[in-house]
Order: sequence, then C-alpha cells, then structure tokens
Amino acid sequence: MKQEFLLPDLGEGLTEAEIVQWLVAEGDTVTLNQTLAEVETAKAIVELPSPHAGVITALHAGAGDVVAVGAPLVGFEIEGADEPAPTSPSAVEEGSGPNLVGYGAAPSSGRPQRRARRAVAGAGTVVATDAEVRVAAPHDAIDVLPAPPVRGERPRSTPPVRAYAKGLGVDLVLVAAELGDWVITRHDVDAYRERLGRRVNGTIAEAGAAPAATTERAPDRRAAGQRATTRIPIRGVRKHTAEAMVQSAFTAPHVTTFHTVDVTATSELIASLRASAAPDAPRIGVLTVVAKAVCLALGRHPGLNSRWDGEAGEIVQQHFVDLGIAAATERGLIVPIIRDAESMALGELAGAIAELTRTARSGKTPPADLLGGTFSLTNIGVFGIDAGTPILPPGQTGILALGAVRRLPWEHRGEIALRDVMTLSLSFDHRIVDGAEGAQFLKAVADVLQEPGRAMLLG
Repeated sequence: MKQEFLLPDLGEGLTEAEIVQWLVAEGDTVTLNQTLAEVETAKAIVELPSPHAGVITALHAGAGDVVAVGAPLVGFEIEGADEPAPTSPSAVEEGSGPNLVGYGAAPSSGRPQRRARRAVAGAGTVVATDAEVRVAAPHDAIDVLPAPPVRGERPRSTPPVRAYAKGLGVDLVLVAAELGDWVITRHDVDAYRERLGRRVNGTIAEAGAAPAATTERAPDRRAAGQRATTRIPIRGVRKHTAEAMVQSAFTAPHVTTFHTVDVTATSELIASLRASAAPDAPRIGVLTVVAKAVCLALGRHPGLNSRWDGEAGEIVQQHFVDLGIAAATERGLIVPIIRDAESMALGELAGAIAELTRTARSGKTPPADLLGGTFSLTNIGVFGIDAGTPILPPGQTGILALGAVRRLPWEHRGEIALRDVMTLSLSFDHRIVDGAEGAQFLKAVADVLQEPGRAMLLG
C-alpha cells in the first residue's frame, strides 16, 4: 500500500523547513524511526525520523529546497497497510498516531515542562580547539572529547561547511578520517586541501577536486561597468533572528545603561576555583559568575524578570529564571535557554553553559530550548568589545552584555593600581522597568563581581 508522509510541524508552529541533506534514496528499505533527512527550521537543524517501515518510492524535494509544513515529503510502499492515510502534522498533534522520535509530544499551552538537570560530574576531558570555533561561542565553554565515532557515521559539520567543501571538491569523509570524530570547520577543509596539495607536488590531484586556476587574464569587470556581488538567501536561523529583532526593536522601547566595574576579586576567585577543581569538573569563568550574580539580583529586582502581556493589560512577574545565553554560531545567532538557572550552584551553571554551547555549535539545539527565556546574557567580550547596546529577545524585559576584561590603571584604596576592569551593558524594556530600577539591578550585579562575598547577602 502506498503512503505519503507530509512534513510535520517540528515544534512551536514553524511553517516551513529547508532540506539540508537526504540520508536515504528512492528504493531504500527503511525502518520505523530511521533518520530520513536533516532539515533546517528557523531555529535549529532537526533529524527527521521515518514514521513508517517500508520502501521509499519518492522523495518530493531535493537538498536545499524549502518545504512548507503539511506538504508531501516522502512516498512509501508499506506492506500490510489497510487504508492509505497521509501522515500529517495533525495526526501527531492529536495523538492519533505513535509518538515518533524527534517530533515530541502534542503541543500544550503554558510554560515548557521543566527538565531534570544533568549531573555535572563526568563532563569529559578538556581538549584544545581551534580559535575559530572558540570565538563562535561564549568564552566560558569547555570542549569535551566526544564519544568514539560510530562506524559508518557521516562526518560532523554544518550546512555552510558542507556546501563550502562541495564547492571545492573536497570529500568530508576523507577530512574526517584525518581529524577523527570532530566538528569539521572551513579551516579544516582548507588545511586538508593544503596538505593534499603538498603530497602531490603542489597540485590538487584528488578526484573531483577543484581545477587549478588558469593563467589567463580575467576580463576587466570595472571597465564593463560590472561590480562583483554575492547574494546570500535569507532563511533559517538568520531569517528568524532578523524577524525577531525587528519585532523587538519596534515593540519594546529600549533603554541601555552602562557600568564599568573592577572585577579583580572575581578574577582571583575564578583562578582559585580552577586551581582546586577536579580534572573533569566544568570550567568556571567570568560568564558563569555573571550568570550567578544575575540570578541573585533578579530575586531582588523582579521587574527585570517580567514580561509585558498587552492583551491582558498586565505585567507578569516570573519567579523563576530561564536564562538565555546568546551564542554566535556558523548558522547565525541563537539564544538557548538554561531552565531554572536560579536554583543552580556555580558548578551546575558552568556545566549547563558548557553543554548548551557544544549543542549550539553542532546546530542540534532543539527548538524547545530556544523558547521561553526570562532574561538573557550576551558575551561580546570574546570579540574584544568593551560595551554595546544589545537588543532584547522578544518577550523578555532585560539583556546584559559582558564586555572584555581588561587590565587597566584603576583607583584602588586611594591609589592607582593595575586592576581587572569590565563594562556591563544593560538593555531593558522601559514600559516595565524605569531608569532607577535598571540602575539598581545593574549595580547589584556589579557589586557581586567587585566583591563576590556579597552573593551571601543576596542569596
């Protein structure tokens, strides 16, 4: 019996998805919940499991195509089926079919269900990473040695890197054979081409490799009135981020206030904690300490942890902290959420930030983990920036930007001394928080960073 599989709603009302790559082909026999393809939504890359066991008769879209939710995606030939009935998003939502791996339960209103926090111990072994990957995430993140690769597993990389390698004629399977089970970056692709070129006397001799540049003089495009341009499709995470930022900027009146603080005591605390930490303990850094200080300060200043409900005409104060951590990835900026951050100890926060960052880098952050934050942090200091005016994530009242920690001459106990100094930038919704409360909250965070012992007064 033939059966059509329609693209389901992959979470929170998403309307479309882009086919990143197919992992099966027409004529293949698949099992229930076998991964059919990777698709990119406006929030994350999602593996699409098969809703049937049978033979694939048709793939209705190609890699790179954007498919609307509810549109035909895969055709199946199923043995023993009584009636043909398309597998639609509503079937999954209404609970009339099996709860397939990756689709989640039927949507429900209200705050996302709390998840049990993972144990911090056993996080793994700290290893060195290339500078390009480290810059793309909060600087407190640790790198954990992944599990041994599964035989036959495809190379780990992101869609832009796969497209880049394909354009150069580089087989990522060969790159992965040299690197091991690691997320392949553009730098790795370029380094592989360079190594391959040296092995064959300076030329790329690999089958399918990009041809060597010719010595013919390129036409003078300026003389012909032409200018080189590159067009980048606006879709996926970039499209969603742009829409969200426009909505936030033109809905909530933003105010940004700045405060430069001596964080030498925090630097000393971090150095002491790292010196006494177990080898497999999560790496505690400035971002972790700021996250803890923010959770403590929000308890005293709940206005920054509120949301504006225009339809009900109410300000909703939230007595929990779902902390967003902005992470720059190759696919764009995303803000994954740490649930119940206010109840976590410093070590737990460090482990949660590390795990959140690793998942964000791989592009596997679930859509549910990008929704429902109550306050956010963005670490612009990793790029050498001192201050900025961050835009609020939609639905949130406050976002705090961390500047770079710099060693500067500073007044200390009536004298000038070299101290660790950092600027904090707080943007907030002026409908909910006035300047006085914003300043008081920022000062409370700064006081903890200047004298970490003050955390005992706020706890």
